[in-house]
Amino acid sequence: MRLASGFGAKMGSLRGFGLWLLVSCLAIVRSGDGFYLPGSYPHEYQVGDLLSVKVNSLTSIETELPFTYYSLPFCRPPEGIKDSAENLGELLMGDRIENSPYRFKMFTNESDILLCRTDPLSAKDFNLLKKRIDEMYQVNVILDNLPAIRYTRKGDFLLRWTGYPIGVRAGDAYYLFNHLKFTVLVHKYEETNVARVVGRTGDAADVIQTTDKSGSGKPGWMVVGFEVVPCSFLHNAESAKNLKTYDKYPAKIQCDPTTVAMKLNENQPVVFTYEVAFVESDIKWPSRWDAYLKMEGAKVHWFSILNSLMVIAFLAGIVLVILLRTVRRDLTRYEELDKESQAQMNEELSGWKLVVGDVFRAPSHPLLLCAMVGDGVQILGMAVVTILFAALGFMSPASRGTLITGMLFFYLILGIAAGYVAVRMWKTINVGDHSGWVSVSWRVACFFPGIAFLILTTINFLLWGSHSTGAIPFSLFVVLLLLWFCISVPLTLAGGFIGAKAPHIEYPVRTNQIPREIPPQKYPSWLLVIGAGTLPFGTLFIELFFIMSSLWMGRVYYVFGFLLIVLILLVVVCAEVSLVLTYMHLCVEDWKWWWKSFFSSGSVALYIFLYSVNYLVFDLKSLSGPVSATLYLGYSLFMVIAIMLATGTVGFISSFCFVHYLFSSVKLD
Repeated sequence: MRLASGFGAKMGSLRGFGLWLLVSCLAIVRSGDGFYLPGSYPHEYQVGDLLSVKVNSLTSIETELPFTYYSLPFCRPPEGIKDSAENLGELLMGDRIENSPYRFKMFTNESDILLCRTDPLSAKDFNLLKKRIDEMYQVNVILDNLPAIRYTRKGDFLLRWTGYPIGVRAGDAYYLFNHLKFTVLVHKYEETNVARVVGRTGDAADVIQTTDKSGSGKPGWMVVGFEVVPCSFLHNAESAKNLKTYDKYPAKIQCDPTTVAMKLNENQPVVFTYEVAFVESDIKWPSRWDAYLKMEGAKVHWFSILNSLMVIAFLAGIVLVILLRTVRRDLTRYEELDKESQAQMNEELSGWKLVVGDVFRAPSHPLLLCAMVGDGVQILGMAVVTILFAALGFMSPASRGTLITGMLFFYLILGIAAGYVAVRMWKTINVGDHSGWVSVSWRVACFFPGIAFLILTTINFLLWGSHSTGAIPFSLFVVLLLLWFCISVPLTLAGGFIGAKAPHIEYPVRTNQIPREIPPQKYPSWLLVIGAGTLPFGTLFIELFFIMSSLWMGRVYYVFGFLLIVLILLVVVCAEVSLVLTYMHLCVEDWKWWWKSFFSSGSVALYIFLYSVNYLVFDLKSLSGPVSATLYLGYSLFMVIAIMLATGTVGFISSFCFVHYLFSSVKLD
């Protein structure tokens, strides 16, 4: 399945939006075809070239706690364990990529290769292996940046999995998968073919060479697939006692994945072997990730998603039209009257016209509101820019950790926007007085990062206690603090300085000295505010399922084009919902609209958290242990707080603009 090719095709059909939009659409289409970063290029191997297999952290959907591969008594590489260079995103996601003892030679089939004979299993290693098998941990191996994929058949369906299980349990016995059958799919590119592929993926033609350095004209081979079949084979430990790594095992190994034979026993050694076969494939380089992107099984309910979005957009459009007609009628009737009639009308009628002297009265806790709006701008900007870059193909699954790294980078940079919006709003609330802007900027810089630091530190202590690779190393904690203090904070202060120098937004009406009494309401206003979050939630609950599956079920999420559409629609619906509720509050003479406009759209976060709890109970039934549940709820809480700030900011800004426009249209003495 292509990364946003449907979105690119629809956008490409529109005309007249300028050259930039055309280039963007072409980039989206190209990213859908190639799915690689512009400037990246395939690795080319000659026959006999050494291929290095790497191992990633052990993972399980039962616990969501990753562990290093060598935490179990597996064979170790003769040259020692070496960590691969990992980016910030990989470390934050718990990836620990290391070298492995598996060695392949390009287009050289090998069988019955001895990897190692372990020492007799100690009681500790024996119990740890049994525990990891019970917890359904998967081994993740990587070749040429492709994770090993495993195929299983269930009825008429062919299921795809990344990695393979450590072993299985049959009754009271535990069996280990100690023989691996690898299949490496390779594709031969001629010079003309490479040029055509380069044109599709946008890679640099002068970088890719398909002949060897000697100029002999031999074609290069490229890895386009990596499959694994795990087997449990009972070796003769004594016959392997004097063999070395990569020696030929003396007996023929028959790999039958339907049977198990290697039973785990304490104080007995384990023999590990493997075989590898190279198969020439018709799969081309840009399509080699298709097998992983089809792992959702069904076609990710494209029509269901699109139908929900269209219905919600239609309903939101109706609400907006009704609102505009109502407001325009009120303004027309009000402006057609002379001053005496207007005064009489004000005495006879109730509604938003009677709160003209209180509608811009400063809200309670204005400093907190400015800080939350500033952080919301920063989070929303980060989400929009990150998803846009992902839709353009700059953050694909082929580049591990780039999505998280990009999100962190954009968040740090957008601190300048957060400081500017917060301080300018503070200056507007104080009617041009910008004193205290430094305090506002500091609160913006510390509010959401402080909450994130508290949640992530609590989670990290739990992960440290479990010795999981998901725990953020102390050195990385220091790096994150330095990034925040040296980049985000100065940029936020710079944005605050610019906001303090910028002119404040002048109110179109004067505020009375004595606040108007709000008449008793028939229904609690906060009940309406909380209920308003259902409409924004309806725009994303289907997409939310796939996002949650990607985060917690180990599936690949790749439909960033659709996610971009959902995000745009969510912003529009949040703005409309907040605008409608603000108008409704003003109509019942409730002039305290500031916080209500924020939480009317921000309340969508409450429903997302309830959905997360529902997902935990019904979709993650197998999640075991209090640490895993706490980890899940902690990350969910972190996510919904960020969503609340972003959506609340959209609602507040739209309501502020609406109220400002509404009362600037009223004729005053």
